[in-house]
Amino acid sequence: MKKGLFITFEGADGCGKTTQLKLAAEYLQKKGEIVLVTREPGAKGLGEKLRDILLNYDGVVSDRCEAFLFLADRAQHIDTIVTPAVESGKIVLCDRHIDSTVAYQGYGRGQDIEQINKLNMLATGNKKPDLTIVFDVDVETSMARVGAEKDRMESAGREFFNRVRFGYLEIAKQESERVRVLDATKSIEDVQKDVIKLIDSLF
Repeated sequence: MKKGLFITFEGADGCGKTTQLKLAAEYLQKKGEIVLVTREPGAKGLGEKLRDILLNYDGVVSDRCEAFLFLADRAQHIDTIVTPAVESGKIVLCDRHIDSTVAYQGYGRGQDIEQINKLNMLATGNKKPDLTIVFDVDVETSMARVGAEKDRMESAGREFFNRVRFGYLEIAKQESERVRVLDATKSIEDVQKDVIKLIDSLF
């Protein structure tokens, strides 16, 4: 049995990653691959309850608590969903993963990035994706695409999202073999072509 792949889709809110993930799944399924589409936070089961707290809780959530909730969701997700799927030969496409915590809670919230990296490795059992695609857009485009209806994370403000974007670009510089940045201001069709090239390079 061939080993599967774990591919993550990253970027600021409104970057188009969720649309591109769905298109990538359709492309791979047409090629005859078995694909599992999932997300963080909020994969099936316990993750759905954690996602509701993270995005919709209307009380005070401390920055450290927020980071640990994301990490708890990640540990459950990797152990019960991602790892079994990859080991069975499936291609797992995930909407957000370890780099979101570094970009949002590290660069965005100002938490210790070295500690977050260590905690990410604890949560994932020292596993990283085979490929991470970062969909890069400027903050103005990101906020315009999100629109007026915003969840707790999307309401963090312009300066926060500038820091998040910088964080993603820094991660890509540091891990250029795993993390690839695409210009997500292009048309959906052009971005999709770029995504397919990256995914095809894994085969």
